[in-house]
Amino acid sequence: MDKDIRSKVTEAKKASIELASVSEEVKNRALGAMAEALDKERKAILEANSKDLEYAVELKNRGKLTQALVDRLKVSDSKIDGMIAGIRDVIKLKDPVGDTISTLELDKDLVLYQVSCPIGLIGVIFESRPDVVPQVMSLCLKSGNATIFKGGSEARESNRAIFEILVKAIESTDGMPEGAFQLMETREEIMDLLSLDAYVDLLIPRGSNEFVKFIQDNTKIPVLGHTSGICHIYVDEYTNLDTAWKVCFDAKVQYPAVCNAIETLLVNRKIADAFLPEMAEMYLEAGVELRCDEDSYSLLAKRGLSPLVKATEEDWSLEYNDLILSIKLVDTIKEAIYYINTFGSHHTDGIITENASRRKEFIGLVDSSSVMVNASTRFADGYRYGKGAEVGISTNKIHSRGPVGMEGLLIYKYILMGEGQIVADYVGDKAKPYTHRRLDLKFEDVN
Repeated sequence: MDKDIRSKVTEAKKASIELASVSEEVKNRALGAMAEALDKERKAILEANSKDLEYAVELKNRGKLTQALVDRLKVSDSKIDGMIAGIRDVIKLKDPVGDTISTLELDKDLVLYQVSCPIGLIGVIFESRPDVVPQVMSLCLKSGNATIFKGGSEARESNRAIFEILVKAIESTDGMPEGAFQLMETREEIMDLLSLDAYVDLLIPRGSNEFVKFIQDNTKIPVLGHTSGICHIYVDEYTNLDTAWKVCFDAKVQYPAVCNAIETLLVNRKIADAFLPEMAEMYLEAGVELRCDEDSYSLLAKRGLSPLVKATEEDWSLEYNDLILSIKLVDTIKEAIYYINTFGSHHTDGIITENASRRKEFIGLVDSSSVMVNASTRFADGYRYGKGAEVGISTNKIHSRGPVGMEGLLIYKYILMGEGQIVADYVGDKAKPYTHRRLDLKFEDVN
């Protein structure tokens, strides 16, 4: 292993201890400096990004990069505005470090506090999207976590420019430690990072299904993330057609190259004649390729709609990240739920219905990290969920689930405050009893 890689990781690990105790006021000043620096250095960021885009187009032409990744790579003035807005939203968030989660009296003058604290050192490995750097760095800074970044080679110039601008702003802020944020740039460094489980506390991969699965399969470090975003919308027989047309269009077309765009549209057979032809026409006009099961193909072909493609069995479990959509007619809501739980990725799935009992059934039985009712799946996003920004979306069922903001970057510690008590007094024939009484006390108020 390259000594420089280990030195970066050990430096960040050491800085994570100091960062964990930095005050909210200092962290907010550093975040403000980050936002100002991005605004001031727009030209440098855009110039660096243009170099990456040239390289990315070459890779795409050689079949080594998809159009979806090229789209995610592009940085514009509006994207920089979004980066700045995300950082400023994080400033508004309450500092989560040191919050008292619970307080339990074990006995008189023996009180146990459960208090939130940073995880420590987090590794973020991502493909293509340079805006991951300010998003994750701002959340990690506010939550007191040091961070190692490793971006894809296709975004090397953009990542480096943004990273250096942000770190300079952070480390020029009085009270902030140096070395808490590090950047790795070579492919070889990924395997080195994955082996450093003695230093790195959590990995957050952002990228393709294959990329995330590779990370999960090649490290002992806990991984927060999802391998795919196979999202569905089910159009129930009790739907409002105007709502269904609008929501289903947005969920596929608004931005198809992301994990919360729908890949399969399930339509109740009883509403299909009224709903599907106009919906299909809207999709076709927007350039969406429709991959239909036999029944939906027959219905749309009879209406003279084209081009249509017959779906294969493989289509129900594909994440397209493109203007492609599979369509299937179902007889019941139970069949729709079965398809979602069987072929989906437990990411984000929705129902369009005006029926309260159908809504309740769908919410209760669909096993996904986000469930939408009469709303686009595209809302499944940390920024839109009011988290300021997100470090990623997790389909895990432990620690964090769904769009993950700062709460996913925190763990807790137990602090026991006593006055000389010993365990020997609580065992044996004359053992003192525990009171185990919940108290409404905050650790921050302890003198």
